[in-house]
Amino acid sequence: MTVSNYSGLTARWTSTDRAHLRHSHHHDLLLPCPPGTTMHILTVGYLEADLAFMIRGANTSTFTTRSDPFINARRLMPMYCVLISHPHEGLILWETGGGKNFPTDVGPAIADVFTRVKYEPEHELAAAIAKTGHDIGEVKKVVLGHLHIDHAGGLEDFVGREGVEVWVHDKELRVAFWSVATGADDQVYMGHCLRLDMNWRTFDEERFELCQGITLHHLPGHTEGLCAMQVNLQDSGSSLFTSDMYHVIENLRDDKPQGWLQRDHVQWFRSHRKVRNLQRTQRCRVIPGHDDGTILEMHKEKPDNVWT
Repeated sequence: MTVSNYSGLTARWTSTDRAHLRHSHHHDLLLPCPPGTTMHILTVGYLEADLAFMIRGANTSTFTTRSDPFINARRLMPMYCVLISHPHEGLILWETGGGKNFPTDVGPAIADVFTRVKYEPEHELAAAIAKTGHDIGEVKKVVLGHLHIDHAGGLEDFVGREGVEVWVHDKELRVAFWSVATGADDQVYMGHCLRLDMNWRTFDEERFELCQGITLHHLPGHTEGLCAMQVNLQDSGSSLFTSDMYHVIENLRDDKPQGWLQRDHVQWFRSHRKVRNLQRTQRCRVIPGHDDGTILEMHKEKPDNVWT
């Protein structure tokens, strides 16, 4: 299958690849989701912030340019979720966006730095899910790449839903709850959506197979417990949703580390090498956590927003 590529970072499985998957017992290419699986990309609002948060060295002056007039470059940052209808597991939701009340939840100081510049009724999580023909009440599993507010704020929609499993890496859950308890990182980990009474499920493996065709990869750096989700579809091939391992495409394409939002450079660099290897061996399309160009390209590729 041939499709348009964004920045040359897309790969697709061939008919030979799919035949190999059907008959192989090896894990050089992970198993695809079962026939009948569908995937939808949900846009749940847009933030805007200084580019230096996302790319190391962005907006930096030099001795040569120190007297030049200068306006800081900024970047539009879509918040998105992924909804997967899986024949064996039911409805699976990857991340939740920032929630309805993001500006007031984070407070005026943070809302002025990471400003939600666009949020229409269609961006509410329940409405975005409904647009795919599903209902938020049908969701069986929520999977979080990490627990920062712009990815986990929508967990508020699942409060009281004891039957909904909430999956996250063990290290991420520990750090997040420690932060809520101590206030150590309370600008990004927030207690209103990180509640003890939710049906938390954790794993501590480097690679965890959530179900047939869906694998979680531990990629620390931005946070200690960050994970990416790999989805292998029968027709569309393999997609790797990286959460904030990469904020924008330059982090991956140009090997540029994150800016002020990166916590551990050595861990990030090792995780970056791991993603590069996954690209090579799994033929993954890599989707950063907030890259507007990538999301636009995917919507152009599938105007009906149905991936199989």
